[in-house]
Amino acid sequence: MKLHELRDNPGATRLRKRVGRGPGSGRGKTAGRGMKGQKSRSGVSLAGFEGGQMPLYQRMPKRGFRNPNGKRHAIVGLGQLQTFIDSGRIDASQMVDEAVLLSSGLVRRLRDGVRVLANGAITTKVDLAVTGASKAAIAQVEAAGGRLTIMMATRDQGVSTAEELSADEQADGHSGDADEDSRAG
Repeated sequence: MKLHELRDNPGATRLRKRVGRGPGSGRGKTAGRGMKGQKSRSGVSLAGFEGGQMPLYQRMPKRGFRNPNGKRHAIVGLGQLQTFIDSGRIDASQMVDEAVLLSSGLVRRLRDGVRVLANGAITTKVDLAVTGASKAAIAQVEAAGGRLTIMMATRDQGVSTAEELSADEQADGHSGDADEDSRAG
């Protein structure tokens, strides 16, 4: 068999139905929609209508809400980080910040910053600088001989170093500006 002899099985492909193309086609004039009525007109959407019966989407209970002020972080597990270090995609001898995680492909998009969780284990000494981290993740990184610094994300998504943050604020992932915001409101 040659390349030009390749053919699909008979009946495997079928031409699309072209409606409204004259009486000889069998689908001319009303184009299979019948006479008059709402469903013969264009721009009609009856999806979800169940003839007056309460529709399914209204019978289902409503639950939860989306916090408009909530932060959505890109999540990184310590096990994932260790895998990327072992494969050489991240250099543990250098400072690993959010830009490094993004360029290595470990994080697809930054969103409101990167939060490190203690999923998996890390054995390599690494210096991390991220927006947030769990207490267990901080403990694991420090146990491996590394350091985890919490960065403060500003309103314009610029990130400033948080050397002035105390150790307990770093563990919580909060900045001292939260108290000023609550008093101002």
